Formats: sequence, structure tokens, C-alpha cells
Amino acid sequence: MVKAIVAGAAGRMGGRIIHAIKQGDGILLAGAFERKDHPMVGQDAGQVAGLGSIGIPIAGSLDEIADKGDVLIDFTSPEASLEHIRVASTRGLASVIGTTGIVGEMLKEMEQTARTTRCVMSPNMSVGVNVMFRIAGEMARLLGGEYDMEILETHHRMKKDAPSGTAMRLAQVLSSSTGRDLNKVAVYQRKGMIGERTSQEIGIQTWRAGDITGEHTVMFGGIGERLELIHRAHNRDNFARGAVRAALWVVDQSPGLYDMQDVLGLRA
Repeated sequence: MVKAIVAGAAGRMGGRIIHAIKQGDGILLAGAFERKDHPMVGQDAGQVAGLGSIGIPIAGSLDEIADKGDVLIDFTSPEASLEHIRVASTRGLASVIGTTGIVGEMLKEMEQTARTTRCVMSPNMSVGVNVMFRIAGEMARLLGGEYDMEILETHHRMKKDAPSGTAMRLAQVLSSSTGRDLNKVAVYQRKGMIGERTSQEIGIQTWRAGDITGEHTVMFGGIGERLELIHRAHNRDNFARGAVRAALWVVDQSPGLYDMQDVLGLRA
């Protein structure tokens, strides 16, 4: 039985992950924690998640409970996730990191530390989205430079980072599949007299509204036709179930940094 520890246990994703663990086979909740000043510290994690009492209080740090688990599941913030992977790497914990918005030097340190342990890190844990990554790459290779490529991502008004990590991964898939440097061809906004669209650019646009869980569209626009690849998340449960699947997989792996393509056997 795999023993899981959930970070951000009082948050929206933390609660859904606890639900997914309770419904899953071969995995149990061994611990849950929040930042030390969170008002839910000390409360029963099951009650906070809407499951009723399960006898597991929410701790004030990973350090307090790291020895109770086999794997950490973390959908928190970039700063918190980096601190958590540091602790996990020294305490023998495998990790599943679904936090988005990790960039720059923080991402470099995260990846370097993750390679010393067993870690699955992905901007989107959804099985459907990861199939989308694979298909989008194949479509880009087949259509080549004859079709313009655009990405539109839509999320709830509370999302802090933009574009989404999923949209950026899609952009990376498209650029690598067509031999382009994303840093040179990405276009994040258009306004005014911008001139004719180049054949090399990859548009990445963002919408924010209401309580939309997440939608991603990849459009391939040709002359006389267009193809669209769309994923719509109806709730957060698909991300939580994917994270549990990753947790069950990663505990049996050798030290290294993996993503959901590895978990699902989709690596080309």
C-alpha cells in the first residue's frame, strides 16, 4: 500500500486529491499539511475536504510528517513546491508536483533537486491533456509549415499565472515538432497595426472568466480549412486522479525526473 502525503490540504486541489486517494486502490492518506500560519492547521483533513473525520490532522509543515509517507503530492505555489522538494529529497520521499508557474532559476533548481529523488512533475496531470500533448505534436509534424498554429487557454478568474503551464507545454510541443525556437516565435498578444502574420509564429492567447476549470484549444489554420484540438476540464477531479496514478507509479521508479508522458507510456 502506497502511503501519500498531500500538500496544500485545505485548498481546492488538496481537497480533491484527498477525495481521489480515499477512492483509489493501493493508496492511502498518511498525512496532510498546510503552511504553518494557515487557519486549518490542526483540523481533521477529512472534515476540511468534506469527507468527515478520518483521524488525520493537518500539520503545519512537511517536516513534521515526512517520515509517515512514501510519496508527496503537491499542487501549491512555486515557492512552496520548491521548499517541499528540498525536504522530500533529504527525507527519501518520492514526489508528484502539479504546481504551475515555476519558471526561470526556480525551475532550474526544482529540476536539479528532483533528479536526486523520484519525481513526476507535469503542468497538467490529466490523462486527456497528456494524450493531447502527444497528438498535437503528431499533427504539427504532419501539417508542417503550411498551417498556422495558435493556442487559446481559458481558466477561472482566480488563476494567478498566465499563460497556463499546459498552454506553454503545448507551445513547446508545437515548436519542437516543427524545429522552431519558441523564445523567438511565441506571440502572446496582438494589438494595433501588427502587419501580416508570419508563418513561423505560434500564438498563445489567454482568457480569464468566472469559474472555468480549464479549456485548451490548439488550432491549425490552413488555406480553406482548419483543424482544432480541444480539451475541456469539467472539474478538478481529472487532475486529482492523474496525480494519484502518478503517485502509484513513481514510488517504484529509479531516482530521476519524470512527467505524465512517462507515467502513461506515451513517451515517443
